Amino acid sequence: MTSQRTEPSVTAGERDMLEGWLDHHRETLALKCRGLDDARLRLASVPPSELSLMGLVRHMAEVERIWFRKVLAGDDRGPIYFSDEDPDGEFHLTERDTWEEAYRVWQDEIAVARRAAGRAALDDIAVAAHGAGEAPSLRWIYTHMIEEYARHNGHADLLRERIDGTTGH
Repeated sequence: MTSQRTEPSVTAGERDMLEGWLDHHRETLALKCRGLDDARLRLASVPPSELSLMGLVRHMAEVERIWFRKVLAGDDRGPIYFSDEDPDGEFHLTERDTWEEAYRVWQDEIAVARRAAGRAALDDIAVAAHGAGEAPSLRWIYTHMIEEYARHNGHADLLRERIDGTTGH
């Protein structure tokens, strides 16, 4: 697998560094999914786990929506794939779920995230809290999103290797 990602600057200022690493991890997840058909993208890792590459992309669409749209900007449109009745709904895929739809929704949420973050300074405090904690700064949200993507990109590495033997970053 060849790298088609933007490499983060090693000398950038703090904001550019955070945004660079977040974009790098977003691109990494897309790269892990490249070249696979819907059936392979829906393929779960190892039973009983329902973890799949398409599920991870849908999960990250939800995470982008929660942290940037809901928490940072105060725009709570509700979840995309999960519900109170199905809290892991983004991972419960059917034959009707397509890569085209999952990728489009994910990219739409990334675009909203970029606009919301673009209106805030790193020290700005979000409009809302997530859960019982206090509202975070944009700096905290960026750091958390990098951590979230990094963790799930590790899962994506293993999923892709299981699917077709492809390894690499």
